Amino acid sequence: MQKLRSGATLTADEQAYLDRARAAMRARAGGPAGAAPAPTASTGLVPLDQMTAQDRYKGEDGGLYGAGMNTPPPELRKAAAREIASIVPRDARGNPSPAGKIVLISMGMSNTTQEFSRFKQLADADPARRHEVVIVDGAQGGRDAVRWTDKGLDDAWKTFDDRLRAADVTREQVQAAWVKHACIGPASLGEFPRHAEQLKTLWAATLNLARQRMPNLRLAFLSSRIYAGYASTALNPEPYAYESAFSVRWLIRDQAKGDPNLNCDPARGQVTAPLLLWGPYLWADGTTPRKSDGLIWNREDLAGDGTHPSPAAGREKVAALLLKFFKTDPSGQPWFARPAADKAAGAP
Repeated sequence: MQKLRSGATLTADEQAYLDRARAAMRARAGGPAGAAPAPTASTGLVPLDQMTAQDRYKGEDGGLYGAGMNTPPPELRKAAAREIASIVPRDARGNPSPAGKIVLISMGMSNTTQEFSRFKQLADADPARRHEVVIVDGAQGGRDAVRWTDKGLDDAWKTFDDRLRAADVTREQVQAAWVKHACIGPASLGEFPRHAEQLKTLWAATLNLARQRMPNLRLAFLSSRIYAGYASTALNPEPYAYESAFSVRWLIRDQAKGDPNLNCDPARGQVTAPLLLWGPYLWADGTTPRKSDGLIWNREDLAGDGTHPSPAAGREKVAALLLKFFKTDPSGQPWFARPAADKAAGAP
């Protein structure tokens, strides 16, 4: 959060969340605590985007944005349009330039980098991508949500900056991000909603730091975990993977309600975060097809631990969902995809 980076005093709850998460991480230095779950091809849980306003999961209604809604409400769409209008090619200093770049980055843990690196390969080869868009995978294996906020554990941001330099781009050119976070061994953080609340707090702190470091970061697209019913360890099994979607929803809700620690509107004061939106929702109940698009997760889609996506199938599946999202979603297509006129003219 903004308080975290500025040195201001956190509230008791904010400090408790961060302290508990960080203490749990240090205590888990030898590996995540908890018994290994029994792998299963279906949990019986209902995808959040399939739940209605009347459905309930531990008191929470359905829809990515709540109230059964899977698309941004009107006010959020207006805010997104404002931010999209500011996403233009920029030079190394962040000034608008027809010869500049639009940098899309990722932040998160091992699953995130595995999925986003494959997405980058697909997108870089896709003729529909605007040539000004530069994709940089900033996510890193072993860097869970705690490690992005605590330099005493690990400075994920140094590696992040190294990757920007390797891509010949600057922080000032970064304008959009895909962020997918999780905590190692979430069972030690408490049952729902406690672990999800702490993940939300860590996510907010990451976004505050990101906006501070990247002043032109306008949009952050958030995704929760893929299916983890096949997990054979306590690294991040079900139902924690499923429940991480509520961390995303609560974070977006808090920003929409005017939380100053997540403010993206300069008319309301200091900007402390990019605008938050759902990216692609990746969870489906194993081999049970998701109603919205038929998405399933077979055992071969996951690596040996049942937690990470497999190279041949799982990573490909998420990468394809990401590419479709940025090419077609109203919040991604305007700046990511080439205009129809350019395509028709055969522009590079």
